[in-house]
Amino acid sequence: MNPAFLALVTIVGGVAACVSYFYAANLILDKFLFPPDGPNAGRNINRANLIRPWLFLFPALFVLTLYLAYPVIETIRLSLTDRSQDGAFVGLDNYTQMMSEPKFWEAMRNNMLWLIVVPALSTAIGLLAAQLTDRIKWGNIAKAIIFMPMAISFVGAAVIWKLVYDARPPDAEQIGILNALYIWFTSDEPQQWLTIPFWNNFFLMTVLIWIETGFAMVILSAALRGIPEETIEAAIIDGANPFEIFFKIKVPQIMGTILVVWTTITIKVLKVFDIVFAMTNGQWETQVLANYMFDKFFRANDWNVGSASAMVIMLLVMPILVWNVFNARKEMR
Repeated sequence: MNPAFLALVTIVGGVAACVSYFYAANLILDKFLFPPDGPNAGRNINRANLIRPWLFLFPALFVLTLYLAYPVIETIRLSLTDRSQDGAFVGLDNYTQMMSEPKFWEAMRNNMLWLIVVPALSTAIGLLAAQLTDRIKWGNIAKAIIFMPMAISFVGAAVIWKLVYDARPPDAEQIGILNALYIWFTSDEPQQWLTIPFWNNFFLMTVLIWIETGFAMVILSAALRGIPEETIEAAIIDGANPFEIFFKIKVPQIMGTILVVWTTITIKVLKVFDIVFAMTNGQWETQVLANYMFDKFFRANDWNVGSASAMVIMLLVMPILVWNVFNARKEMR
C-alpha cells in the first residue's frame, strides 16, 4: 500500500474510531446504564458524571499502559534475567557485565559531556536570540529562520551536517563547507572532522544545538514578553544600562522558564541517538548510551545487557522529568 494513502487511512480511521468510541460511550452511559429519568434520576446523573471522565480517559490510559508501562516492566524483567538460560533470574549480573565494558563507560563520558555543553549553549543562544529578535523590525522573520531546524528530523539534520563536515581528496573540489573554509584559511589538506577523537563529539553536539536553539528561543521569547513593563521602566529611570536590565531585571524574572527549557533539552540529550547513529554510528569514540543500547539489542542480540542500559537511561531521565513536571505544576498554581 502507498505510504501516503496508508497515512491518510490511518488518520481518517483513527479520528472516526475516536468519535465513534466517545459517542457510543455516552450513549450507553446515558441511555442504558444510568438513564437521567425516573425516581433515581438525580443519583443516576451523579453516577454518570463520576464515570464519564474515566470513559474518556480510558483510551489514553490503555495506550500508555500498553506502550509505556508494559515495556518498562518487561525491560526490568529482561535486565534481571538471562536468555541463554531460558529466562533464569541472574540478579545484577547483566549490570555487572555492562559496567565491565569500556564502551559503556565511553558512552557515559560522552553523555556527560553532551549534558554539560548542549543544554547550556542551546539555552544561552536561544535566550540571546529571543532578546535580540524582539528589538529589530524583522524579528519575526529572524525567529522563523532560527526555529526552522525544529521542523527537521534528527536524521535529516544529521545528513545535512554530515555534508557540512564532508571531506574529499585534496585534489578534488570540497563540497563540505567546513573543509572549504579550512583550506581557504590554512591551505592544509582537508580534515576528516568526524574521525578526530574528543573533538568529533563537539561536531555532533553542534547539530543538536542547531535544532534546539529554536525551541529555547520561542519559549524564552514568550517569557520575556510576559515581564511587566513597569519593572523595566523603573530600572531605566534609576539609570540602569541595557546589560544591567537584561541580567539583573529580565533574567531573574524568567529563571523558572529558563530552568524548564534547560531540563527539557537535558532530557533530549540523555536520549540522543539519531544524530550519533546517522553520522558516526558510535565509532571514533563517539558512543552514547542510546546508541550503545541499540548495538546491544540489535547487533549483539544481547537483550539482557541492552535492557540494563535502557534502565540506566531511564534512571538518569526520571529525576529530571519528575522535577520538571513538579515545577511546571508549581508555576500553574
